[in-house]
Amino acid sequence: MISLLFYLPIFNTFVTLRYNIMNLIFSKDISEQELEGLFSSDEKCLEFLAELKWADGFTCRKCGNTNSCAGKTPFSKRCTKCKSEESATAMTIFHNCKFPVHKAFFIAYNVCKGKEDVSTYEFARRLALRQMTCWNFKTKIQTALKSMDTLSEQERMAIERMLGAEKA
Repeated sequence: MISLLFYLPIFNTFVTLRYNIMNLIFSKDISEQELEGLFSSDEKCLEFLAELKWADGFTCRKCGNTNSCAGKTPFSKRCTKCKSEESATAMTIFHNCKFPVHKAFFIAYNVCKGKEDVSTYEFARRLALRQMTCWNFKTKIQTALKSMDTLSEQERMAIERMLGAEKA
């Protein structure tokens, strides 16, 4: 349920833009090799997030300006009016992630779509991360999934269609 990449304020952007890739990821079980191909580097993941986030165009969170230029970090945007910068991960579940984003995508996919419950020890072994780091991120994802109860029925149905699974 990677739909939780973004919190509710930009939910509609998430649903509309990358439906095809999200449909590919969640409509069928893909192998670890296919998943690694889709999100093999932080750059690919950041590009993916940026395209989702700003599909309908950039709007500054501070001043509301719609004009932007490239920011200092890869795939970030800077407001041309107030000079506020926003990264691709800002306001997503990946915000302030202290380990590589492509590893976070791997955990998110497996928590949301995985057939079996992969332990945090297994994530730590596969991704060369500390077990506690994996546990914290997995818990963050599970908390976000539980918060889906606050979504409207229309938003929940859009997520379910995208995922091809019925989750209440």
